[in-house]
Amino acid sequence: MSKIKTGKETIETFAVGADFAQKGYDRVLGTTKEQVEKASAQAFKTYEEMSKFSKENLDAYVAASTVLAKGFESVSKAWFAFAQESMETSAQAAKALMGAKTLREAVDLQTDLAKSNFDKFIAESTKLSEMSVKVANEAFEPINARVNVAVEKLLKPIAA
Repeated sequence: MSKIKTGKETIETFAVGADFAQKGYDRVLGTTKEQVEKASAQAFKTYEEMSKFSKENLDAYVAASTVLAKGFESVSKAWFAFAQESMETSAQAAKALMGAKTLREAVDLQTDLAKSNFDKFIAESTKLSEMSVKVANEAFEPINARVNVAVEKLLKPIAA
């Protein structure tokens, strides 16, 4: 009987050990499964955030490009109008010079034309320069806003 009893105890000990091992395995497997699920959820959330961030960056680029295109159109129209006005002024001046009766009258007309053209050129250059700066600033606004968002996202983990 003692051999049977010893065999029975051995089997019971083995069964208890197997049960203990099974519970440990289940516990490890459950913990690993939870960690994998948490990591997957975090990865998916990060992917969604990055996708949203990229889309917003693209939207900002499109907005900046639109402002820039409209601005270039306005500047080009203003430059063309100035060039056309200068050509008309030059044609009128040429007619006036052809009608000058004396050299003094021709020199005076030429001097007045040069001064008028110079003043107009300075005024138009200033106007076009201001328009260009305004367009550049307006076009940079959406990009600048996205840069600020990116900096905030990068600094947020540091502050936390």
